[in-house]
Amino acid sequence: MKVLLLYEYPPGPGGLATQGDLLLRGLRQIGVEAHAVGLESAAEKEWYYHWFRPDLVVGVGFWGHAPDIIFHPQQHGMMAVPWLVADGYIANYRDAVNDLPLILVTSRWVKEVYIRDGINSDIIEVLPVGCDTDAFVPRELTDERVSAVRNALGLRTERLTLLTVGGDAASKGAQEVMQALAQVRDQVPDWQYVCKVWPQPRTSRQTARDLALAEELGIADRVIYVSCRASRNYMPYLIAACDIYAAPSRLDGFGMPQMEAGACAKPVIGIRAMAMLDTLVHEETALLAGVAEEIRVTQKWFGKEAGYRQWRRLTFDPPLVTDYRASVPDIADHLVRLMNDADLRARLGAAARRRAVEHFDYRVVARRFVEIVSARLGVS
Repeated sequence: MKVLLLYEYPPGPGGLATQGDLLLRGLRQIGVEAHAVGLESAAEKEWYYHWFRPDLVVGVGFWGHAPDIIFHPQQHGMMAVPWLVADGYIANYRDAVNDLPLILVTSRWVKEVYIRDGINSDIIEVLPVGCDTDAFVPRELTDERVSAVRNALGLRTERLTLLTVGGDAASKGAQEVMQALAQVRDQVPDWQYVCKVWPQPRTSRQTARDLALAEELGIADRVIYVSCRASRNYMPYLIAACDIYAAPSRLDGFGMPQMEAGACAKPVIGIRAMAMLDTLVHEETALLAGVAEEIRVTQKWFGKEAGYRQWRRLTFDPPLVTDYRASVPDIADHLVRLMNDADLRARLGAAARRRAVEHFDYRVVARRFVEIVSARLGVS
């Protein structure tokens, strides 16, 4: 089997790039001949098509990447197998995706979204995102590199540390976590809440709103926002520096940081919806808050990224669910339990580590990939 992977290559620290790069590493480690190229690098892709002659061209992205990861390989006689996350509504790419023999998606929830959007369920297989369980491992707070993270962030040793990581924090549920923390401030030990976000204009605006909420709730002195570009070398130590990973996300097609936190043996607070029903097990590896609200829209504009030449407004009946809000009272209950019970934190963390290694290690995912394409496409 010869596989050409299309993603952001050379990889940055983002989720899609990491997803593709871990599959590349896993395939090579189990003996599959595999190469990677930037999904927008037309000339370099064609170069690989001509000399490598891959059996499969696997593009990592969402439906809006169809021109780069589906149409371009097909135009050169290649078999395209996209590995997709959900992002809104598939819009004008429905027919192109339905014509494929196989698409991979990152969770059962993403599969449900594509079926909702009119994609034939028979061509969809779930392939979870891999986790580097050699890098994301349990570490003591006294580890030199972990304590260096805590010192750099100004974290106080006597306080429990909660962490949320995302492009912005609100999309990962940070506002709901802050509301819950404000409710339980007299019921839990001393704490500090770190939100690691990615520097960009959209995030800066959202962070300002988040910090205004923290001020309004009277917890601003306990909330620390860290806006910086960070490599994958740093993230295992940042996660190791926390006691609880809190991310009851508003929208998540897999939840890579939650999985990485589990691999570090950290207890996770998530939401009982979307991909977290695949990746997290309530009361075993995590505590999941119920869904308090589903955000729905009846109309939405789509443009070139959705395959239309001009902007087009689509109407949805029934309304389209765009994201979720976790129950703040549930998060508050979970915080009280976890913050007051070190044994519970240790038990959930240990189980999360086992689950990450057994089901989501990047080599396990690579073997599952080979099984799927061999069975579905006869490629070996």
